[in-house]
Amino acid sequence: MSQPRIVITAGEPAGIGPDVVLRALQSEFAARIAVITDLNVLRERADLLGITCHIDDLENPEDVAPHTPGRLQVLHTPCAQTVVPGTLNTANAPFVVSTLGMAAELTGSGLYDAVVTAPVQKSIINDSGIPFSGHTEFFADFFGCDDVVMLLANKQFKVALATTHLPLRDVADAISRGSLSKQLKIISEGFSKFYGITRPKIAMLGLNPHAGEGGHLGREEIDELIPACESARSEGIDVSLPLPADTAFVSEEVTAADVVFAMYHDQGLPVLKTAGFGDSVNITLGLPVIRTSVDHGTALALAGSEAASEGSLIAAINEAITCCGHRD
Repeated sequence: MSQPRIVITAGEPAGIGPDVVLRALQSEFAARIAVITDLNVLRERADLLGITCHIDDLENPEDVAPHTPGRLQVLHTPCAQTVVPGTLNTANAPFVVSTLGMAAELTGSGLYDAVVTAPVQKSIINDSGIPFSGHTEFFADFFGCDDVVMLLANKQFKVALATTHLPLRDVADAISRGSLSKQLKIISEGFSKFYGITRPKIAMLGLNPHAGEGGHLGREEIDELIPACESARSEGIDVSLPLPADTAFVSEEVTAADVVFAMYHDQGLPVLKTAGFGDSVNITLGLPVIRTSVDHGTALALAGSEAASEGSLIAAINEAITCCGHRD
């Protein structure tokens, strides 16, 4: 296929988003890449960091050219007020949300093939009066998707999550055989669409210690997880019965699996991030478009310094290109 068109949102302008975008796009990518942010913020941050690059105003998104290392093609969206690295400003929160809306429109229309997102600061967006739960929820709402699945990936593991940013006491109530059945279908279809694996092997983790110990340590496995597995298997989905999470990542089932299906955020992600923090990628399954993201936050204290690493953004761009290559 021809080089895919990738649009990057640079995220919270006071954070490390502009920094890692500038550094990542010094690398080679087999894609046409446009960045949505304030042109002046990028130029000021490049001067602060001593990064030599060409930053061009891409007036027409259709005119995006093949990426050249050190050249950034920017769809200029102005911030409301001057950006100070490390200092949040509620006045610039609408700018951040508008960049996400533009990226959704460009990918939803088919003009661009994938969106890659740098981190945003949810607190400052909400403080500005704009309700905002996160990137995943924003894109799901924009595209009218009732169910999406967060997938984290690096070179060693791929981990999908049944629940994401919930208090631990709410996790069990958020899991049902119906929700799990839908998520297993999204995972299976997503791996077929984005990775070319027509029947991925899914290793499901139990919710309770020792996967419930036959009901002695909780009945969620018996009442919800196992029925969801059996329903999915009847539809041709290759999913294991719930595995004890404490030993799953050293088991043959996970070694042979294409993806691990964890029941909550901090069940699967500590293992994945230990195996490859800084090089992991967030992928949203269930959207009609390809969306990848970095695995880190805005790191305000590092903005404008030499300390921020571009590794996760490079991985997210490459993951998006990979997914585009398997698209129908």
